[in-house]
Amino acid sequence: MKNNSTETQSAAARWNLDLAAVLRLNATEEVATSYLDLAKLEYLLEQAFYVCSIGRGEAAFLLAFDETADYKNPNFQWFRERLSRFVYIDRVVVAAPRRGQGLGRKLYSDLATAMSISDRRVLTCEVNFDPPNPVSDAFHAALGFRELGRGSPVVGKTVRYLICDL
Repeated sequence: MKNNSTETQSAAARWNLDLAAVLRLNATEEVATSYLDLAKLEYLLEQAFYVCSIGRGEAAFLLAFDETADYKNPNFQWFRERLSRFVYIDRVVVAAPRRGQGLGRKLYSDLATAMSISDRRVLTCEVNFDPPNPVSDAFHAALGFRELGRGSPVVGKTVRYLICDL
């Protein structure tokens, strides 16, 4: 992990992000994603396989990691224990006023392009089962994701582990 502000700015610039905007947008969806502070965001940006956004993170953003990431997240680790080569979507958030405009599909399409360039073909993520997230379930089903398993990474939360072969 790189700690100084110049390197952090480089990561934000490399991914064309407004860090404050990303944090604000993520905060609106913490139940579906998880809490994110500046230090964790900086770390994630350094570990990321791919990051894409719309409006520099004000309208939407996506963070994804490949199997080589130094990421202790239990959902990521679940996939790492089962798959040898994959890309894991850690979080994707679209601002409420911008939903239904195809932004999520655009982010996934951009990620799929980056994956094809790196010769990666397996895309993974998890979606809350309890508490339920029917909008995300429908979105992922429409893109061809299927359930690989379920788990309870934290007390009071059950997730569906999804996979899609590109």
